[in-house]
Amino acid sequence: MSLLVKSTPRGQTLVALPAGGLEYVGFSAYRLGLGQTLAVSADDKELCLVLLSGRVTIDGEGFSWQNLGDRRSVFEDKSPFAAYLPPNTVAQVTALSDVQIAVCAAPGSAAAGLAPRLIRPEHCKRSVRGKGANTRYVCDILPDSEPAHSLLVVEVRTPSGHSSSYPPHKHDTDDLPHQSFLEETYYHQVNPPQGFVFQRVYTDDRSIDQAMAVENHDLVVVPKGYHPVSVPYGYESYYLNVMAGPKRAWHFHNDPQHSWLLDL
Repeated sequence: MSLLVKSTPRGQTLVALPAGGLEYVGFSAYRLGLGQTLAVSADDKELCLVLLSGRVTIDGEGFSWQNLGDRRSVFEDKSPFAAYLPPNTVAQVTALSDVQIAVCAAPGSAAAGLAPRLIRPEHCKRSVRGKGANTRYVCDILPDSEPAHSLLVVEVRTPSGHSSSYPPHKHDTDDLPHQSFLEETYYHQVNPPQGFVFQRVYTDDRSIDQAMAVENHDLVVVPKGYHPVSVPYGYESYYLNVMAGPKRAWHFHNDPQHSWLLDL
């Protein structure tokens, strides 16, 4: 199957991982106009709503988070507002402007007793990863240091002409503390929006080996294997990563053919 899910040019849904596409990870992104609403139901999942751009109010039983959002684009140098919703939570998102919002999903546990919570920009840890033309800017939205059952969420901005998720790494083997098994999705945006980036997903035995030209709002599915990204000159890359697996820990393994790059 193709690991590239193309975005839709019209309608409320920007892009969505098809049902059954992955065992642990679910993802969809939406566009809302002023006054439009999005109903969200966690059911047996846990969710992280990431406000990509625009302003919203999020209402549910026992919570009402008003007038959230202060970035007009994911390419602004700002962390997002986000919301964690445990299983059996029902919420409504109301757009107070033109809005883009992502719904990240993974298996949840009602027994964990976690409550809905707002994740404010100042709660997100920001860092710089890599060096030279491998530099990129990371914002941890829901890392493994924060409460959740299985969901991990992070966003990354990569400058023009740089590589990202590089040297190639994977996390598809349950071998802690050396490596964890985590499925992953990459939701991409490109600035200016007519651009594209390249992403390759491949395994050691090449049972998976797909190289994709990824356009604005497209989704790349990573069931296993290495998954580097390359950004052509003149364009800037953003991606939102969602990861989940049987154990909530992020431990990766670099492709030994390319690990020498770490010594540069």
